[in-house]
Amino acid sequence: MRGFIVILIAAGLVVASLTSVDAGLYIGYILLLIAVIAAIGLPLLNSVKSPGELKKPLLALLLMVALFAVSYALSGSDVTPEQAAKGITESTSKLVGAGLTMFYLISGIAVLGLIYSEVNKALK
Repeated sequence: MRGFIVILIAAGLVVASLTSVDAGLYIGYILLLIAVIAAIGLPLLNSVKSPGELKKPLLALLLMVALFAVSYALSGSDVTPEQAAKGITESTSKLVGAGLTMFYLISGIAVLGLIYSEVNKALK
């Protein structure tokens, strides 16, 4: 029943947002804030009820941080004079390089995971 009430409130907010651009923006911000709070808060509430299930997400978070640390260490901080003229600093260049390196590493891991999954299914 509570879910139905929440859906009705959200639908009412969406309909109200169609009447005015300003109201639509503010209601959109409110709905975004509600979604962010729900996306962060509900898993935390669930983890309080069963803290044993928190191990896998924490391990994944630690692996992502370690992967970013490796990516940051591998990236260069070279800045050409043209880039410096545009306001790009060495730290910006290093962060962009780290993001790209991390993207490449995660993409490679995902492709290897897909290949492993398909080969594993084929052999069973």
